[in-house]
Parts: sequence; C-alpha cells; structure tokens
Amino acid sequence: MVVAVMMATMNIYAQEETKPVYLTTEELPDLIKCLPAPPAFDSPEFANDMMRYAWGKQQRIDQERAEIAKGDAVWDPIDVMFHQFAIPFGLEVTAEDTPEIYKLLTTAIYTTDQMRVAPKAFYHRQRPFERFEDAMLTGEEDELRGEGSYPSGHTMRGQMCALLMSQIAPQQTDTLFYRAYIYGQSRVIAGAHWQSDVDASRIGASIGFCALQGSEAFREQMKKAQAEYAEKTSQGTGVRRAVIVEHPASARTYHVDGISANEVSRGALITNSKKVIRK
Repeated sequence: MVVAVMMATMNIYAQEETKPVYLTTEELPDLIKCLPAPPAFDSPEFANDMMRYAWGKQQRIDQERAEIAKGDAVWDPIDVMFHQFAIPFGLEVTAEDTPEIYKLLTTAIYTTDQMRVAPKAFYHRQRPFERFEDAMLTGEEDELRGEGSYPSGHTMRGQMCALLMSQIAPQQTDTLFYRAYIYGQSRVIAGAHWQSDVDASRIGASIGFCALQGSEAFREQMKKAQAEYAEKTSQGTGVRRAVIVEHPASARTYHVDGISANEVSRGALITNSKKVIRK
C-alpha cells in the first residue's frame, strides 16, 4: 500500500513537472505543516461532513445546479474553468485573445497544483462516494477511486482562480469569490469531497497565493496581465466580453450557499453576478 501511494505521488509530480511553474515544490509551503489533519471518522467534525454530504445530494435535485457542478468537475483542459469564471471576471480568457492573462493564470495555477500532492498521499483520506459505496453525480468514480480526498484540488484551483483574477481586476472581487465558493461546493454536491476537504482547500489556496507573491517572474507577469485586462475591457478590441456569454451560475438568483432563490427570497443573494440584499 505504501509503495502504491509513493508511486502515485511520483507519477503526479512527474506530470506536473512538465508544466511551466513560478516556484518548485521545494519552494512552496508544505500543506501538511500548514493545515490541520482532516477530521477522524469518529469525530464530531466528521458528523458535520456527513450532514453536508446529505445536503450535497439534495442539491442534485436542482437540475441547473447539478449542471453547474458537472461543469465545475472538468479538470482538463483548464480553459473550461476560465470559462466558468468569465462572467464574474468580466472577460473571456483564452490563449488567443488574452495571452498575458492566460499565461499568468495557467502558470500560477500549475504552480500551486503541486501543493495538493503531498497531503493527498500523506492522509490518503477516503472519499465520500467510496465510504458510502455511492454513485457520484459527475461519473468520476473510476478516475478518483483510491486517490486521497484531502485537500480538494478542484477547490484549490477555483479559489486560486478567484484570487488571481481579483488581483488583476479588484473591482470584480465580490462575484469572483462567490463563483469560487460555488465551485468548491460543487465538489460536495458531486460526492467527490467532504465539506472539511473543501474548507481546508480554500485556506490552502490562500497560502499558495501568498507564496506566489515572492516570485519575481509572477510579479512581472501580473503587471502584464493587469495591463491587458485594462486594455481589453476599456476599448472595443473585438475580444469576447463575458457579459454577453450565457452562464447558468450568473443567469439566475442564488442564496450565498448556492441554493436557488426566487422572487420572494430574502437575505444576501447573488443575481446576474451582482450581490444584493433583500429585506
């Protein structure tokens, strides 16, 4: 078993070493040291995980929310995630139309992707669908079976995407982080992760984001990305503005926990990518 875990870890590292990064694994913080261990299966904290798993399965009844979760499950190509964040970012990010932003996002995210490998192998936490011998919403069972659930790589990517895009376009922060929240909760709804996996992964992304600031190459590329965003969003360049792209997460009204809302719903809501308070 130990040999299998070591081999799996080495394979993931080998795959990610072929991608451009700003910092090596050795230069990045160690999440095993930074984050607490996942809750034990006999702990009160795990009782919350089980309740949240039941919550996630309930959300699958909402077909539109289920479709969002399926879209959020796509790992490669990474461009799919950029499209999921297009409306809150205010711009469709592609390698052809926004090369500086695309380079910044892909290189930064591939850099922090490395941070999830060691804790996944170290804790080797059983995923929800495995523990309950259940079917996943997204059909990822064969792909994920046997791989540790702590932390959630998808959640780290989504949170990192919001962090990076907010540094590029601070005026978009509200809707970017709401979309990142939805992105992480999609993994609970899918049955891929426990809520505690997702919560810890958001912290892990913030740790990686701070580490990136120490890279001179990252800082220089961030300046280029910020300049490109300003140019593309202030002039008629022909680049696809995200405001004209339909997206289910922005076309409807939701509560902050991702549950659909309607015209009589009250409290903090997100509608058309804008945060509103209904009293």
